[in-house]
Amino acid sequence: MTEEKVVVVASTNQGKIDEFRQMLEPEGYTVKSLKDLPHPIEIDETGKTFEENAVLKAMSVTKVFGIPAIADDSGLEIDAFGKAPGVYSARYLGHDTPYETKNRIILERMQGVTERTCRYVCAIAWTRPGEEPAVFADTVECVIAQEPAGHNGFGYDPIVYYEPLKKTMAEFLPEEKNAISHRGKALRKLEAWLHETGRDM
Repeated sequence: MTEEKVVVVASTNQGKIDEFRQMLEPEGYTVKSLKDLPHPIEIDETGKTFEENAVLKAMSVTKVFGIPAIADDSGLEIDAFGKAPGVYSARYLGHDTPYETKNRIILERMQGVTERTCRYVCAIAWTRPGEEPAVFADTVECVIAQEPAGHNGFGYDPIVYYEPLKKTMAEFLPEEKNAISHRGKALRKLEAWLHETGRDM
């Protein structure tokens, strides 16, 4: 009987947890979230970059529970907004503001704007007791759509349009999105490094 391989993802964002499960469970991992830990912990995302916040989140789990962890910090950079919302993507226009409202407001502010380039950015940190954190980042270049489309994905996905395949991120099936997404690319970098160095999640 093989030993269960558990990955703790330092997040309560169900959309992110679902994507990690879609990508890691076929590799034989069981994905756990902050909600599965013995007691809740507070994590202050005080970093100025995606990389800093990812390390803060993963290290919080590793320090409190003495276990390995991974954490994702990701967001949307809109060039016409000076790369905002960036690291504040989850808190943009208020943390409790529904994404349907956030997406509507962004589209209203983008009316008449011809420079619609944007990108999703993701940094994934890996931490383990007694070792230095490792961080892997990647992006996917997109544009802001003219109107929302699709019901898959989460967050800003309905208004983030991937021109090569002529779909918003919310129109992709999960496996299609994970193949080209910022999160999928960053995770594959982490997996390659783990394989090269003989480490586990």
